[in-house]
Amino acid sequence: MATSRTRTAALILGSGPAGLTAALYAARANLRPIVIEGAEAGGQLMLTTEVENYPGFPTGILGPELMNKMREQAARFGAEFVTADATKVDLSGPPFRAWADDEEYTGKALIVSTGAKAKMLGLESERRLLGRGVSTCATCDGFFYRDRELAVVGGGDSALEEALFLTRFANKVTVVHRRDRLRASKVMQDRAFANPKLDFIWNSTVVDVVGDQTVSGLRLRNLVEGTESEIPVAGMFVAIGHTPNTDLFAGQLKLDEAGYIAVRAPSTATSVDGVFAAGDVVDHTYRQAITAAGTGSAAAIDAERWLEAHGHDSGATTDNWD
Repeated sequence: MATSRTRTAALILGSGPAGLTAALYAARANLRPIVIEGAEAGGQLMLTTEVENYPGFPTGILGPELMNKMREQAARFGAEFVTADATKVDLSGPPFRAWADDEEYTGKALIVSTGAKAKMLGLESERRLLGRGVSTCATCDGFFYRDRELAVVGGGDSALEEALFLTRFANKVTVVHRRDRLRASKVMQDRAFANPKLDFIWNSTVVDVVGDQTVSGLRLRNLVEGTESEIPVAGMFVAIGHTPNTDLFAGQLKLDEAGYIAVRAPSTATSVDGVFAAGDVVDHTYRQAITAAGTGSAAAIDAERWLEAHGHDSGATTDNWD
């Protein structure tokens, strides 16, 4: 079946904080952006309960509520949204093309903000208690666990960074690692082993997250002895890495060794002229809603300036685009 085509000056893929902020800025610049937001729109904040570190909300805000407000604000200025997953892109333009369902969307400039997914353990209980004691972000959620006992799953630098951060709030933090030694750098290991609030359980994996409405403990299996045991904790932080959502762009955009989109910092420009990238699909250092939103605004400004430099009139029709 032939697809129909919808054109815009600025096509945006992704609808987390980066994509929605890019949509807001692009819409206010009269670029009439189209956002292919995905079937599960809103990014990782849709799985977060209370957000207390986003500026402007002194009493906190629910993650889904924050994302809905950002979406409404972008829509108010004319951003259009497509609630479907992009299944294919063609970056040989400009114009650049993306397909969702049976529709082809064409943008003279393209902003990629498809985000990244935290790697999870794959447990039913982990999925059920996500946001209710199971977290992937100590910076986001550590404050809620003051004077409690917590666990961090992982053995790399990120896991130790999370664990050390959590010792600011928790009475005790237990690092659960499936091997008998850490993968983290020596400097991070030295800091971790010197912290009296950190404990380690080696050669073990989590087989169940215990709790009904909230986490109350973890059931562990020793991979050497085959025995199982349970430890009481109020929260589990999974720190076994992230996977950037870049499969669509393999072979078309330059990616770094971890699979994140490479940009020409300090700009958001990618290896393809006219394509820009923002948010967690670029960032494997901060991974915060506020930093994603910041790069989203930068991507929209970069796209606007690129369009102006290439003769785009924001008030002109797009009917004659190829």
